[in-house]
Amino acid sequence: MSLKAFHVVFVLSSILLCFGFGGWAIHDRVHGGNVFEFILGLGSLACGLALILYFKAVLRKLRHISYL
Repeated sequence: MSLKAFHVVFVLSSILLCFGFGGWAIHDRVHGGNVFEFILGLGSLACGLALILYFKAVLRKLRHISYL
């Protein structure tokens, strides 16, 4: 597996983890959690969006390198 392929897999899993945790934390707050969980959820969603922007920039930069 090339470094580009590993990077793609790692960043995609990080995006899913951020959105999953953010959704869980906000859902928990709605059903009786504390405010800190809500703040963590919003921060995690913001990190997920930042990772998407990063992912697009990396794919644009490494366009000429193959996945093998």
